[in-house]
Amino acid sequence: MSTAAAVAHPPAKERLRAIRRRRTLTLGALLAALVTAVVLSIAVGANPVGPAGVWQALTAPTGSESDIVIRSLRVPRTALGVVAGIALGVAGALMQGHTRNPLADPGLLGVTQGAAFAMVASILLLNVTGMSTTILFGLAGALLASVGAFALGTAGGRGGSSPVTLALAGTAVSAFLYALTSALVLLDEQAMNVFRFWQAGSIEGRGEAVVWQVLPFVAAGLVLAFANAPGLNTLSLGEDVARSLGQNIALTRAVGIAAITLLTAAAVAAAGAVAFVGLMVPHMIRPLAGPDNRWLLPYSGLLGAIMMLVADVVGRVVALPGELEVGVVLALLGAPFFVALVRRRKPVRL
Repeated sequence: MSTAAAVAHPPAKERLRAIRRRRTLTLGALLAALVTAVVLSIAVGANPVGPAGVWQALTAPTGSESDIVIRSLRVPRTALGVVAGIALGVAGALMQGHTRNPLADPGLLGVTQGAAFAMVASILLLNVTGMSTTILFGLAGALLASVGAFALGTAGGRGGSSPVTLALAGTAVSAFLYALTSALVLLDEQAMNVFRFWQAGSIEGRGEAVVWQVLPFVAAGLVLAFANAPGLNTLSLGEDVARSLGQNIALTRAVGIAAITLLTAAAVAAAGAVAFVGLMVPHMIRPLAGPDNRWLLPYSGLLGAIMMLVADVVGRVVALPGELEVGVVLALLGAPFFVALVRRRKPVRL
């Protein structure tokens, strides 16, 4: 091989080193951005606190008003933003990978409307009043809705479900549950108020207990998601190729759907119907992560957490002395992104 050819085509080891270096730098940049977003989320608000005040409140609280605000309100709010953002980011990357649809969203399996219906029904039919208990009902409803959509999408099929049938089943379940929820909220003012607040999407005022309630489900979903990454890489080559390589397609799909369900159910039950995070994040990070889901999933989780916290901080700043809900801010950012995505891409062939 000539010298010019060797320069034009560097050895495989050097290319691998360059890829690893880029991935490591990207991971470091995302972690640094997440730390910055966490600090801003704790410090910024109607009562801004400087870095020294934040450090004192976290390490040596004196019982001042700033300490109480930071430890009782902002720290749990920030923690929930990180947990929900990671869950939605990873679920979005999984959903787009399994459905092979660039416009897919984690709520496509009926998870969002399942949580809404269960929370409203618990208030109206069981007189549930506590936020923590209501969220547990929402989590259960989201899980049941996803199981129902998966069962409907696989009914009568051979060899498991296809991306198309899952999407259609999820849409049908969502429409049915939304109709039931709309009928219930008309019967009770308290249920209407909870539904309206939850539908907007917010991480305000949830409390530390809510974070601990959803954390085990998010952790289990992440374990399944990362275990599903190699199989999803194989599926991206096509089902025929994956089958010829010995991949169990039905099992890979089931594990992926289980991970999406756990992650999305926990996030929407706690933070409400936060839209566009799962849609935007995979598209934003894919140019840096590449097609390998072993890197795309953790990158998507980190960027999802950053996006949630930044949107929450923006909502606090632009509407002082009040604030905009994080779901509203994300909708204002996500709607133009969705339009641009639709105009840029060719229609998906089914």
